Amino acid sequence: MISDFRAFIAKGNVLGLAVAVIIGAAFGTIVTSLTDDIIMPVVGSIIGGIDFSSYFVRLGEIPAGYAGSLTNYEELKKAGVPLLGYGQFITVVVNFLILAFIIFLLVRAAAKVMKEEEAAGPTEEVLLLREIRDSLRQPPLK
Repeated sequence: MISDFRAFIAKGNVLGLAVAVIIGAAFGTIVTSLTDDIIMPVVGSIIGGIDFSSYFVRLGEIPAGYAGSLTNYEELKKAGVPLLGYGQFITVVVNFLILAFIIFLLVRAAAKVMKEEEAAGPTEEVLLLREIRDSLRQPPLK
């Protein structure tokens, strides 16, 4: 069973998937930072200094003894106040759109490179391998 598991893990597609997941997670944090630290503040300043993360609707009562800000989404959330954080949702949607657009650009570029390679025709190595294959298919001379 262990040898089967090793064979499964050693397959290139499994390792490639693992690398892709790790790189994707790291890339996700970059996109989150890009959105939270660069894009949303610029958008907020363009439309009047609005911080989207502070847009929310309080759905329940504030716990007794709460001494924090009544307008701070994070503090209210930590205190257990039920909130509808639509500003945070807007930020997450923008994150997704940026990530989807970047992935679109990457896939488009990869498709272009693959198309160019196809148009260039087979490499010398492929041609040589085809010759070898074809010569092996011929019956031996008598």
